[in-house]
Amino acid sequence: MKSMLPALAAAAAAFAGIAANAQTIAPKPAQKTSDFLASVGIVTTMPDRGQPVEKTIEMVNYCGFRWIRGGIEGVKETEGAPTTVDTYIKLCKETGAKVNWGLVSGGSDLDKLFRTARKLHQAGVLLAFEGNNEPNNWGITWEGEKGGRGDSWVPLAKMQAEFYRRVKADPLLRQYPVWGPSEMGAQTDNVGLQFLVIPAGAETVMPVGTKYQDAVNVHNYIYHPNSSRLIDNKTWLAASPGRDCNVDGLWGNHGVTWGKKFKGYSEEELAKIPRVTTETGTAIGGDVTEELHGLHLMNMYLAQFARGWSHTSVYLLRDRTDEGGNQRYGFYAPDYTPRKAAHYLHNLTTILNDKPSTLQRPATLTYAIENQTATVHDLPLQHSSGKFQLVVWGEKKDGSDKVTVRFQSPRSVKVYNPVVGTEPVQTITGKMAVELEVSNHPFVLEIAR
Repeated sequence: MKSMLPALAAAAAAFAGIAANAQTIAPKPAQKTSDFLASVGIVTTMPDRGQPVEKTIEMVNYCGFRWIRGGIEGVKETEGAPTTVDTYIKLCKETGAKVNWGLVSGGSDLDKLFRTARKLHQAGVLLAFEGNNEPNNWGITWEGEKGGRGDSWVPLAKMQAEFYRRVKADPLLRQYPVWGPSEMGAQTDNVGLQFLVIPAGAETVMPVGTKYQDAVNVHNYIYHPNSSRLIDNKTWLAASPGRDCNVDGLWGNHGVTWGKKFKGYSEEELAKIPRVTTETGTAIGGDVTEELHGLHLMNMYLAQFARGWSHTSVYLLRDRTDEGGNQRYGFYAPDYTPRKAAHYLHNLTTILNDKPSTLQRPATLTYAIENQTATVHDLPLQHSSGKFQLVVWGEKKDGSDKVTVRFQSPRSVKVYNPVVGTEPVQTITGKMAVELEVSNHPFVLEIAR
């Protein structure tokens, strides 16, 4: 009679493997699907630069953008001008998007900013305020003094402090967050703009307690001279709050400034600090094909949200046609043809498809991902209907990883692939595991309650 020992040993090993896997299954807090969708923003041209608002509405609706980066640059306060506050209100009303409102490049007219912001508030479309766009590239003049660029940044700091004070003193506008200026790593003197509020011991030119912003604002484009080639985890690393970020990110602007090495927040503090991105993205060219451009932008929104960025805006909705050259950053080509990025994002936002949620606090989803490598990421979401939507995506330069998503009890799961379309590519009923081959794009697992 053949010995039963090998079979018993194999069974014991299998049982031990199941037990080990079971130990890794744990409840993970979900975030609201509607909060993720609300984070998805865009930079766009307006009619004053040759893009009709009707075409912009069409493009924003197709892709599912929930907010638009705006500001007073190019906005006229005379009726019949190409771009007015009413242009933005029309755009928001017909898309359901909101608009942040900023001084943009070189702006310093706070009176105009607040006059126009009140109209946006009254229309119910205002999202937030934003400080100056990249004052290292576009300086400002405040109270007769030049600031930013290679000059002292004290005038800029004084203006931003006054900007913040006036928002919070306004009974209508105080409810809105103030996002800071971008590129604070370029400060020529230590005015403390790397902080929300200047803390004691910061050794800054401006006084301790100066309040600048409710959230820091970074332009962490995913390709940078420090990371100019395609690598694993391209967007995941760009979204990192720590010093491992290999582009112009949070650490170099608000940890230790990249220009003069002024100290800001520690890595532990940066992991918790409120933060937004009002510009990021990549152009098509070099390593970046149209296909990879689309995959990057889809993964980037997920990575940003998963790593703590409440709002992310990509440059650009449609390639500029009023500037020299074709920038090739856009979700759309100059003739309004949608690129793969537009189709992929449309598919993702259509699959998730949620409105602002009444959920007080999302529940937890109990699961584990077996064989999860460093390039496989996950984001548990809960829809306003109560169902879970687990997003699993990869950022692998070459090849793929076979992983198993294991649940605590049998589940019915619909698997979606935004690269393919908006319908399920697989439906699994009454099983405890879903097998995925993860490479460079997301899957959405819709899990029945």
